[in-house]
Parts: sequence; structure tokens; C-alpha cells
Amino acid sequence: MTKSIVCMQPLSSAQQELIRAAAPEYTLTLGDSRNPDLELLSGAEIIIGWGKGIRDTVLRQGSPLRWVQAWSAGVEKLPLDALKEREIQLTNASGVHAEPITAVILSFMLMFTRNMHTAIRNQQNRRWHSNGQESELTGKTIVIAGTGAIGSETARIAQAFRMKTVGVSRSGRPVDGFDQIFTTRELKDSVREADFVVNTLPLTDETRGLFDAEVFSACKQGAYYINIGRGVTTHTDDLIAALNSGQLAGAGLDVFETEPLPEDHPLWGMEQAIITPHCAGVTDRYADRVVDIFVENMKAYLESGKPSRNLVDYSRQY
Repeated sequence: MTKSIVCMQPLSSAQQELIRAAAPEYTLTLGDSRNPDLELLSGAEIIIGWGKGIRDTVLRQGSPLRWVQAWSAGVEKLPLDALKEREIQLTNASGVHAEPITAVILSFMLMFTRNMHTAIRNQQNRRWHSNGQESELTGKTIVIAGTGAIGSETARIAQAFRMKTVGVSRSGRPVDGFDQIFTTRELKDSVREADFVVNTLPLTDETRGLFDAEVFSACKQGAYYINIGRGVTTHTDDLIAALNSGQLAGAGLDVFETEPLPEDHPLWGMEQAIITPHCAGVTDRYADRVVDIFVENMKAYLESGKPSRNLVDYSRQY
């Protein structure tokens, strides 16, 4: 029986050839995540991406499915318990977003320090004005919750601006690019001297609602909060209260508890907030990078039966 790979996302001819070259004994077929071909998926040993309504078909008893390569870094929307029960190997796309999301984080920081967000509003109103409060990144402290690919790349670039880089992770282990590392349990201690608090965390049971009034109250007066991880890791009402009180000077937000952000949401009207529509990870190089991860994993899978990169730990949910 022919072994089958089904990719639920569009791929260029060149990207398809890279996969076929890495897996010559497999057929590669492109599916559609919005309109899945269940008959096609029923015979897949490997699925790249995921699609609505495919769970019962691909996770049925007797299914040949052995490995899912997620198209995203976050996997909270996948049926993790069922995948674990069926002993399906799951790999994510961690690392794909490091460059574009780092650029967004630095964009938020530079806009706030140079007051570019208010300059844009002044331009729209044909107003020539500066309040004289422009600053710079040099010498400031950035605290990054999450020391994975995105956090590490952000720390590396921040050091080029001669910033102090502080990381927060589950383990507290040293990571290149960070001057200091705290554990997640020490989050409130880590933010006390932060000029910028950056949230890059995935959504897990442990991170849900992690950034709340207690954390914002622990921040240095006038700090900025940036969230490009998952919206549900932040208590939005607590964030708004911290912005209104001046405890936080501003927030750069790409993700929200409710998406799309409702038109009547108070964040839209806050001049100290910069909002992007969950697009920080979007890049024209996205598919190339996922394919690179998959090809590397495919080679390991053929040799040992186990992908070598970005293997999800079901107990940690990432």
C-alpha cells in the first residue's frame, strides 16, 4: 500500500518537490483545510496542517495516521488529548515566526520610545507637535516571558540596542541572549525593573490568565506591555485598568481574548494602545520555513520513526 502525506495548506511546486525528494516512497497530495477530503485523509500516514471536521476520520481506530506536522506554533486548537491517546506524534511550527514577530515587537518598542504612534495621529490631523518626551531603547530593560525561538531572537536584537535582557521561563535555565533568567513563578519579581514586558507565551493551563492585576501592579510605573503570544494569557480588564491608571504607559497588542476585537471594545479608543489584528507572525516566507522544518523532521522520521524538531510534549501542551 502506498504511503501517504496530505498537506492541508497550499504549497508551491518548489516546496512540493522538496517534500517529495525527502520522502520518495510517499505520495504527496494537497488538501484544503476549509473543505477537507475525508476519503483522502482516511489513508494519510502523515498530515501537514489540520482541518475542521477531520478528527473522527483521521483518529478512528485503524487509521494509518502516525504524525501530524502543525502549520502553527500554537497547538491549543488541536485535539491534544485524542492525539495523545492514539499515540500520534505531533510537531509544531515553532521557529517560523521568530523573525517577523521580533520585528513587530521592536516596532512596538520603537514607536513608543519615539512617540511615533502619536506622530501618525498628528499627521492625520495636520498637526505639527511634539511633547518633548521622546526617549530611546539604549540602557532600558526588556523582560521577555518565553525564552523560545521568538523570545531568544528578540533578546538578541534587543542587545544590539544595548538593552538589558531578562527572560522568564518554566525552568529558569540560562539561554543565550539573556542577561538574567527568572522562573515563571518569579514573574512578579522579574517585571519590577522592566521598561518593556513582552509576552510571547503559548496558551496552556499554566499560562491562561497569567498576566493579571497582580503582575501589572508589580511592574515599574510607566512600563509598556506587549503581547504577541496568546490573548487569553492576559486579563484584558486588568490591562485596561493598568493603562487607565497610568501604571502602564502603553500596550502593543497583536492578540486578544476575543478575536476579532469587537468594534465597541474600549481598547480601540485608547491612544496609549497600538493594535494589530493577530498578524505579527504573517510573512511571505512562512510556507518555506514550515517546509524546511518538515523536511528536517521527515529525514529523522524515516531513520528512527520519530521527528527530531519541535516535537510537542503533550503534558506541557507545547
